[in-house]
Amino acid sequence: MSSINDLIQTVANLRNPDTGCPWDIEQTHQSIADCLIDECCELLQTIDRMDMEHMQEELGDVLLQVVMHAQMAEEARHFN
Repeated sequence: MSSINDLIQTVANLRNPDTGCPWDIEQTHQSIADCLIDECCELLQTIDRMDMEHMQEELGDVLLQVVMHAQMAEEARHFN
């Protein structure tokens, strides 16, 4: 589980208002919604082709989007 915890911590660091990445800090659920759609579509394409090599990459991209949305919700104290 340390890898997923590392990812969660990395996203939290990127969104840290004091030391994070300016682009990541300014994102909202709405501003990255299209990114989630795009990454899901790319994942579905790899599934259709049974392209396991690229499926792994696309699963990672979708996971990053999920963690970003979860981090934003935690920051707003909606859930963790």
